Amino acid sequence: MNYKDIHIGELIEKRLAETKIEISRVCSFLHSSEKEIYEMFKCKNLNTSILLRWSKLLEYDFFRIYSQHLILHAPIAKLSTEKSNEKVKSNMPQFRKNIYTREVIYFILELIETKEKTVLQVINDYNIPKTTLYKWIRKYKI
Repeated sequence: MNYKDIHIGELIEKRLAETKIEISRVCSFLHSSEKEIYEMFKCKNLNTSILLRWSKLLEYDFFRIYSQHLILHAPIAKLSTEKSNEKVKSNMPQFRKNIYTREVIYFILELIETKEKTVLQVINDYNIPKTTLYKWIRKYKI
């Protein structure tokens, strides 16, 4: 899975094929025509309310794909004032970045194993702590 280039329509189409749900049921659930459903398969991006309905129908969390992208490709914002080093409080929910799924770990280790990236490049590109990466390498024996 390439978390850098997500084509959600193709992924939905693939999951639909796996579940073997009839297109008539999909149309009814999404309140859409067959033509609109097939158009969604061609879309690289979908509205979140539609994606939520697809996730429920296909019993698959499509939002997690985007979360994996954020874990790999987006640094955590450092909320601080310019005048002092005090953190600015936010009313938004706070999430820990260092929760890596097996898919992400395998993706990272595959990059190293295939020599697509060096250990140092992975550390720099994805902000993974050196000790964490070496623990993965020992644990999963690449």
